[in-house]
Amino acid sequence: MSDPSDPPHKVIHASHRKTNMTETKDRGGRGWSRAMLIGTVLVLGVGVYEWRSNEAVRDEVYAAIPALRPGGAVKPPPGPPPAIPVTAVAARTGDFPVVLVGLGTVQANNTVLVRSRVDGQIISLHFTEGQVVQKGDLLAEIDPRPYKAALEQAQAKKQQDEANLANSNRDLSRYQSLAKNEYATRQQLDTQTAAVAQLTAQIASDEAAIDNAQTQLDYATIRAPITGRVGFRLADQGNIVNASSTSGIVSIAQLQPIAAIFTEPENSLGQLQAGVAAGTVPVKALTTDSKTVLGEGKLDTLNNEVDTSSGTIRVKALFPNEDNKLWPGLSVVTRTTVSIRKGVVIIPEAAIQRGQNGFYAYVVGPNNKVQQRQLKIGLISDGNALIEDGVKADEQVVTAGQYRLQPDVLVKIGGPDQKTADKEP
Repeated sequence: MSDPSDPPHKVIHASHRKTNMTETKDRGGRGWSRAMLIGTVLVLGVGVYEWRSNEAVRDEVYAAIPALRPGGAVKPPPGPPPAIPVTAVAARTGDFPVVLVGLGTVQANNTVLVRSRVDGQIISLHFTEGQVVQKGDLLAEIDPRPYKAALEQAQAKKQQDEANLANSNRDLSRYQSLAKNEYATRQQLDTQTAAVAQLTAQIASDEAAIDNAQTQLDYATIRAPITGRVGFRLADQGNIVNASSTSGIVSIAQLQPIAAIFTEPENSLGQLQAGVAAGTVPVKALTTDSKTVLGEGKLDTLNNEVDTSSGTIRVKALFPNEDNKLWPGLSVVTRTTVSIRKGVVIIPEAAIQRGQNGFYAYVVGPNNKVQQRQLKIGLISDGNALIEDGVKADEQVVTAGQYRLQPDVLVKIGGPDQKTADKEP
């Protein structure tokens, strides 16, 4: 308390000093509380971060205080990774055909351009475009009247010469009788004998002229020289044709059998020759996308030289072509089976993978863990591969699902394509 005797200004100063001390204490308390709050927030923040980011920390806390675990359940220890589903096929032992693939063109086994061998006007045509004709069928007729007249003239000439010969023979008989009685000279007899011989030769010439005239008349009737399919008509009825013309009347192509000319690399010549020496070499003709078989035939001829510019040899194959799927000018892919490797290990081509060290495949072991095997491949054909080393018969090779595999990974056979794989040979 202040003394009443103190001056008023002293009383006011003491009161002011007391108020300042109180305010200073309040500010100090509030600062300490704020620092405690900030520290607590930082500690909680660090704890939450560790809680969320570190699964091991959560597992330790849950293990120490199970009640904090959501649902109150204890998390089971992690189990082994699940097996990867794959499609697998057993490697088999069988016969593997050695096939050469080529590219070629179909052409008619025989092609004929039908032309007139005599001059004249076409008076009739006896075929339709695209028709299949047989050898000897009538195709066209040329005006035959000039050739009939020539034939009749040659026949008449022969008859005339035959009459003269008969008369000369009778004269010769008379000269022979007279010569015996010396009423005719030897010269007359010889002259008459020569006249008979001359007329005999003339008759032979007349017969040749008749044959020629008959031939010309026959040429006026045009017949199919081969069996085949006719093309577009090149001359119409009423046109004048000449024997010297190169345009012709119609073309005929033999389609049964039909040929395919294709090429093979020169280093395949030995295999082709060995196949021909062993017997029939089968050849298949397919569409250019190799998806559809158009015909099955056999190798017919190897060309007598190798094309040095391309390093290939031309080969000819014949096909029965009973369904007419092969057509002249059609491009085809050929597959020539030159030999067959017997008793070899075969796996699907889909099982083969390519890595830095070459070809490999995943093989399913007895514990359903895959092994990566390096492969030595002999041939690949028709979706199959001949394996010379790396896989044994009856071992399971993975054909689908390899992208998820690593060595010693656990797998489960029975992928989405397993049923289809089981049906394949």
